[in-house]
Amino acid sequence: MDFEQARFNMIEQQIRPWDVLDPDVLNALRTVKRELFVLPEHQALAFSEVELPLGCGQTMLEPKVEAKALQAVGVRPGDSILEIGAGSGYMAALLAVRGEWVRTIEIEPQLASFAADNLARNAIDNVIVEEGDGVAGWEVRAPYDVIMVSGAVREIPQALLDQLKVGGRMFAFVGTAPCMKGQLIQSLGGGQFRNSTVFETLVPYLRTSQVASFAF
Repeated sequence: MDFEQARFNMIEQQIRPWDVLDPDVLNALRTVKRELFVLPEHQALAFSEVELPLGCGQTMLEPKVEAKALQAVGVRPGDSILEIGAGSGYMAALLAVRGEWVRTIEIEPQLASFAADNLARNAIDNVIVEEGDGVAGWEVRAPYDVIMVSGAVREIPQALLDQLKVGGRMFAFVGTAPCMKGQLIQSLGGGQFRNSTVFETLVPYLRTSQVASFAF
């Protein structure tokens, strides 16, 4: 299989038509080898418009959904980033292309190991994988410039809002089936936030032991 041609086709036929045009995002999609972050048996499907199984009942999001979320959050050089739901490590790798460092939290031990192995094998050294319930955030390194919630939540967890810097951005998939909202949340300071819906979609819920406590 010609992975470079498949990557080009993914960007031109899936990503651009979904109005993902930010050159930094497109560069990250070209740079990070998506086929190296899926299970070996699914490499031929790495660029397809489908969610790919990762094990532990979890899936890798569609490429266009990942790209749209990445564009919305607008990673800048020097950003400190928290990701909730490491999965295969692919989104963390995309975030790391421009961010200073990324800490990604995964509740499933098997997936945490899978993500860490994928990142190491691809020589991505500004991402740290932590095992834990990411819906509670990772307070020890807070606050963050960017928080990416790589799975659905019914409501925005207050713990994550508390760990966002003033001026920081969070992206999360919020709501219930059949239609969830991909939302961008910006911290205005003083406990105030600006929320906007970027697109509507349907993605799997994050696994968590926490109870969400903040709704827009």
